[in-house]
Amino acid sequence: MSSSLYIGLMCGTSLDAIDIALIDTANQCKLLAAAEVPLPSALRNALLALCSAGDNEIERMGQADRELALALAQAVNQFLRSQSLNAQQIAAIGSHGQTIRHRPTSPQRPVEQAYTLQIGDPNTLAEETGITTIADFRRRDIAAGGQGAPLVPAFHAAVFSRADSNRVIANIGGMANITVLHKNGSVNGYDTGPGNVLMDSWIQHRRNSEYDRDGDWARSGTVDTGLLEKLLDNPYYRQTGPKSTGREHYNLATLTALLNTLPPIPDNDVQATLLEATAVTLSDAIKAESLEGEVSLFLCGGGAYNGALRQRLEEKLSEMIVEKTDALGIPANAVESAAFAWLAYAALNGKPGNVPSVTGAKGARILGAIYPG
Repeated sequence: MSSSLYIGLMCGTSLDAIDIALIDTANQCKLLAAAEVPLPSALRNALLALCSAGDNEIERMGQADRELALALAQAVNQFLRSQSLNAQQIAAIGSHGQTIRHRPTSPQRPVEQAYTLQIGDPNTLAEETGITTIADFRRRDIAAGGQGAPLVPAFHAAVFSRADSNRVIANIGGMANITVLHKNGSVNGYDTGPGNVLMDSWIQHRRNSEYDRDGDWARSGTVDTGLLEKLLDNPYYRQTGPKSTGREHYNLATLTALLNTLPPIPDNDVQATLLEATAVTLSDAIKAESLEGEVSLFLCGGGAYNGALRQRLEEKLSEMIVEKTDALGIPANAVESAAFAWLAYAALNGKPGNVPSVTGAKGARILGAIYPG
């Protein structure tokens, strides 16, 4: 491609906004700009409803597919204007879309029944922006026997690895995942479980707030040991990687069902316990890697800005240096969108976008389908 500029779009499990990143691949994937555009509330509610079974799903999915694509296109066009750029200067858009179902292979699901589905019609996105769009990144990895997730470790390895130190990148979005960058060059990682999804769902349900800013509500509560034990007594945590999960397993309905088996718990204590569950599952996964020598942990995703969660991780991983990815040159809230810009670059340049040791795929694969602008 004549241009080295790529745009990445991420609309994650939390469904709070569209994240946009602009990278320059001519300069070791330098982040040039990033932005966040709120999702219209009606669209957000429609997408959330599609994450679980319901009536008239195909009709509702078709409508949301187009509506999300139009919202993405509007966000891109607005972003280009803010950066004084035009469509002809961009090599491609890498669009994650919105995952509405993620059913990877598992002990309960054979590989031939595994699937994943992201919507946000790339045809519409290419048409409305005039920019070649790469989308549907996860299904090729599923087809190759992988989990289809997490995909960001390939990007982490490309831009964050160091030959002289072991690093762990913890992406705390709706779900949480880790990428372990060994100084010998090997890479592994997986989804550790819920990141913000249960905390966000609970505060939205009980306080009508989008999220727990800095973990203040969780700080006001006390961890309930009975609830924590039930949250941690989940077969997923006993599986070894490669593994991935999603909102299908961690949502308000599953949390409410769990709470109904226990005596009443104050709302802020529930929030404190949900935060502790995220801290425990993340820190336990990192400790299980048994990394030797100095290890640095870098946080990204929305959870990196939750001060209470970061404090618990620092306490549980006191032997590690804990920082946000800002220290590595990419702000914590822009890493995933930058990753999908990089995945678009990889697709157009014939480079693999998955890490088989992370996803479990049979081999490295070029990911994504190309929709010319």
